[in-house]
Amino acid sequence: MSNEMQQKIGTRPFTRRNFLSKSLKATAATFTTGLLPNLKVGAETKYNVLFIIVDDLRPMLGCYGIPGIHTPNIDRLAQRGTLFNRAYCQFPVCNPSRASMITGLRPNSTGVHNNSGNFLQTIPNAVTLPHHFKSQGYHTRSVGKVSHGAYAWLDQKSWSAPIWRPQWKDIDKSTSPSWQALDVADDELDDGRIANASIEVLNTIKDRQFFIAVGFNKPHLPFYAPKTYFDLYSIDNFELPAISSLPTNAPIIALNRKTMQAYQDIETIAPFSDAKTLELILAYAANISYVDAQIGRIIDHLEMLNLTDNTIIVFCGDHGFQLGEHGMWRKSTLFEVCLRSPLIISIPRQNYTGVTTDALTELVDIYPTLCDACNLPIPMELEGHSVLPIINNLTIEWKTAAFSQYRRGEIDGYSIRTERYRYTEWGNNGRNGVELYDHDTDLDETVNIADLPENAKLVDQLSKQLHAGWQAALPENLPTQIVKPNTLLWDVNNDGIVDIQDLLLVSGNFDTTASENPKLDVNKDGIVDIIDLLLVAAHIGESSSAKALNSFSLPLHHVNKVEEWLSKARLTDDGSTIYRNGIANLEQLLNSSIPKQSKLLPNFPNPFNPETWIPYDLAQDVDVSIHIYNLKGETIRHLKVGFQSAGTYRTQSRAAYWDGRNTYGETVPSGVYFYTFQAGRTKVTRKMAISK
Repeated sequence: MSNEMQQKIGTRPFTRRNFLSKSLKATAATFTTGLLPNLKVGAETKYNVLFIIVDDLRPMLGCYGIPGIHTPNIDRLAQRGTLFNRAYCQFPVCNPSRASMITGLRPNSTGVHNNSGNFLQTIPNAVTLPHHFKSQGYHTRSVGKVSHGAYAWLDQKSWSAPIWRPQWKDIDKSTSPSWQALDVADDELDDGRIANASIEVLNTIKDRQFFIAVGFNKPHLPFYAPKTYFDLYSIDNFELPAISSLPTNAPIIALNRKTMQAYQDIETIAPFSDAKTLELILAYAANISYVDAQIGRIIDHLEMLNLTDNTIIVFCGDHGFQLGEHGMWRKSTLFEVCLRSPLIISIPRQNYTGVTTDALTELVDIYPTLCDACNLPIPMELEGHSVLPIINNLTIEWKTAAFSQYRRGEIDGYSIRTERYRYTEWGNNGRNGVELYDHDTDLDETVNIADLPENAKLVDQLSKQLHAGWQAALPENLPTQIVKPNTLLWDVNNDGIVDIQDLLLVSGNFDTTASENPKLDVNKDGIVDIIDLLLVAAHIGESSSAKALNSFSLPLHHVNKVEEWLSKARLTDDGSTIYRNGIANLEQLLNSSIPKQSKLLPNFPNPFNPETWIPYDLAQDVDVSIHIYNLKGETIRHLKVGFQSAGTYRTQSRAAYWDGRNTYGETVPSGVYFYTFQAGRTKVTRKMAISK
């Protein structure tokens, strides 16, 4: 497929905006709520969010009309919200799907097409769903598997506290069965522990405005769950798939060759025997019921804390799952059963509850929907659309297609689901295969009808719709999605950028109540002080619009002011994260200033015991060297600072350091000493004293 077509189908190319200046990126602070007010959430404030993601879960749930499935807790969630019957993932593999959900971008924009991809590297400046909520004052937490893979631990910008996940335990599949009914309590397995941890987090953050994402592992293979949940079912509860081979006339590339024979009890490649197929389907159902029970515990606790009326609950699977359909298991196909995902959204006091909609929706829609429902600005980069209009009006005309994709080796497959058809192209313009299934007459996708002469016009029409991309599938009668003004809490003057002007406003109102501009009192404790300034400083460089900082340097006339703030901050430093981050950014801001001339500043402390820092300014890039000698003129230490870039070196992290020892590592005695600072042509001698 051509680059132009990939952009249409996947998305427009994502613009990697510099939301932080390069000079501040390394110390861009995470938002800490410890010093912010504990918001009492009510009808007049934004909703809390509980976002539940389940791994490898297809819509095999009671509320989706599947008879005999025991999912009472998910079913009651559906009764209080909206069930989306035709919701589709953007990529039928864990990591690409979750990366898409959490960034609000489609796979071609995230650059993540497999489980080893890392969106933190491919789109490092993307603002994730939790990071966006955090920037709006929410306390954000991650429990269980939310993002995929080890790199998820590195995403510190998104979360207000460290991610909690059970320790990964690898198993030897060759000696382990694909399923087990274990004689254990719920919390002896990981998903039970995830529920416990989620409850503990809720207890901790119940008085704050929060966004908590909870990710459950099951029903991901292996299908291990407490025996209690296996006892809910018998083989008679389940039916065999309608087709256990590739659809008639389907291209071979549609086949997922990954099977389950690595497990000890799987002796052949798929398709399996009828007995084995039913056995595995039962185990999958038992795992769903186990996860349902854990979800129920969290929702019950939310109700016990009286938070239900103020909390949006979103429940979804990251993609579908094949249980022997077309002779395949697991995911990694572009068939309906692998792309269709469960999605339930419950918003307090929504117009209609316990309802189902067949409107075509996508998991990439979750991000803008939550922004819309919580009255937050919707970032304009997002490539989904808020489904709040559907929740408010079930009869509204909606998308004409949902878009998904998968990469098989070097070949990309793109698929759309319309109201009636599933249409898929493999390779450029379908050169590696085209598939068409009519869901009005062939719900199980048993016959590929793309090559039938009578369908030539239909195939051409669907191909054009696929290539037109997701933007062309948006409802015509719906106004363009409104991007609400995005004002950050710490953007005191509301100019779209957190910068020196915001810091000056705060410092200029120290010891006042900020009655004229409530944003000055960032932590809402009734007084404007150094803590408010540090909260703003912790986010210096952040932008709420395209007006992001590309570079940043501190005007020289503000250097003394920043030094004054640093002195005050260090005097009151309590060691908290917000102090560390705020001070670090003030130091970085100070160091970004380029002085007009190189000069040596007084060492601090002086007299010192037993160490001192020697600050200086550099007007140009030079080698810096400092010789320390005694009253006799004898050199006792040479500090070879080395090559330094132009800037200010006034803080402890940047100034030259002397530990009070001579060349031989011996502590020098009290007395008067001299030191010579040389930077290019600048050479200055100063006196210093050590007092013990």
